[in-house]
Amino acid sequence: MIKKFFGRVFSGRMFKPAKPRIIAVREHGITRDRIGSCALRTCDALQEAGYGAFVVGGAVRDLILGRAPKDFDVATDATPEEVRGLFRRSRVIGRRFKIVHVLCGRDMVEVSTFRGPAAETEKVTGKVTGKGRIAAKDTSVEDEHGRLLRDNVWGDQSQDATRRDFTINALFYDPAKEQVWDYHGGVADLKSRRLRMIGEPTQRYREDPVRMLRAVRFAAACNLEIDAATRKPIKTLAELLSNVPPSRLFDEMLKLLLSGHAVECVKRLRKEGLHHGVLPLLDVILEQPLGERFVMLALKNTDLRIRAGKPISPAFLFAALGWHEVLAAWEKVKDRNVPPVPALHEAMDQVIDRQTEQLAIPRRFTSDMKDLWAMQPRFEQRAGQRPFRLLEHPRFRAAYDFMLLRCESGEMDTELGEWWTQFQDADVDTRTAMLKTDSSPAKKRRKRRRRKPGGSPAPDTE
Repeated sequence: MIKKFFGRVFSGRMFKPAKPRIIAVREHGITRDRIGSCALRTCDALQEAGYGAFVVGGAVRDLILGRAPKDFDVATDATPEEVRGLFRRSRVIGRRFKIVHVLCGRDMVEVSTFRGPAAETEKVTGKVTGKGRIAAKDTSVEDEHGRLLRDNVWGDQSQDATRRDFTINALFYDPAKEQVWDYHGGVADLKSRRLRMIGEPTQRYREDPVRMLRAVRFAAACNLEIDAATRKPIKTLAELLSNVPPSRLFDEMLKLLLSGHAVECVKRLRKEGLHHGVLPLLDVILEQPLGERFVMLALKNTDLRIRAGKPISPAFLFAALGWHEVLAAWEKVKDRNVPPVPALHEAMDQVIDRQTEQLAIPRRFTSDMKDLWAMQPRFEQRAGQRPFRLLEHPRFRAAYDFMLLRCESGEMDTELGEWWTQFQDADVDTRTAMLKTDSSPAKKRRKRRRRKPGGSPAPDTE
């Protein structure tokens, strides 16, 4: 009972209101003109209506680190319905915790109401603001491992800061006064390159096991060292990730792999013992030199494209992560004397089914993954009309890039990649001259039987 009480205290369910350290612009360096125009307009409108409004979380963290934020989120003491009433182009979304999307042209800002501490019993809580009462039914429920299943409670800014996961994400920026409100020493942690959990780490990980993946992602992306106390429970609690809904786990893994620091993220996943069970296809691959080289090349290329602002395909990335698992399954199926092409399709289905048990990879991605995998054997067919037909395939370019990765990793002879590079850019005559001699045994074709006027087939002729 005492242990549970202190767990609730340090996890943020029972706490004394914290007072923020208010940091002036001369120290943090974030001026108003560095905030996105849609976020500025949203904060200004909320403040003019009498509400508190701050740019919050990752945007403030990135600006202090001197990086350009990908997006800007706003936190306020206005309820979603009150926010919705202020902005014509807005919509309320979410079930577990309602938020508002405010649209400004093509830009969008996510506005959330300050969250309060989670409670274990159902009750109604309220708070009076300048515009009325904030009230919501608290329906927080835990599973047997301590993970919060439902949680929809409004609170004040201090409570909202304590509810956040890491100190570097609990920073609030007031664009009107150009001040940063820091409740938990996040600015100091950023300066010392430290990632630290708010509250007692074991309890916070139990509430939401995805925080372990977020710790890895933030540490890799921001070049931070995970605080010793924050890091200690991770290996022990890693198995809790199996209780996370597959769709949410997929979303978090996609953020990790598309962070622009995927290579470092995967290295840290392995270092913290989180790769087992999270990406089942990595369990074996990261222990095989050829498979690991292929995966790391794919992740490195993805990181380079993201940092250069180039488009990337999640399906291509997941196809690369699963390719060597497909190869292994393919060999096992062929051992049953199944023909190569049907064996490949059976192997692909096995890998997809195994992976989607843990990660809810959308069907639009798995379909593209199968296309990339199925096209790989066709690159080895360089005789007759087959190379010309492959060039016309709508996914040829992606499959070609995939094949080049295989060559670069040492899985295939680089001559094959060079041949296709020349073939696709050559004129028709040069392509024809490049074709290889078909060494496969000629198929005997039986002549069609002609029918006699009476209906009986004519005998076969030589």
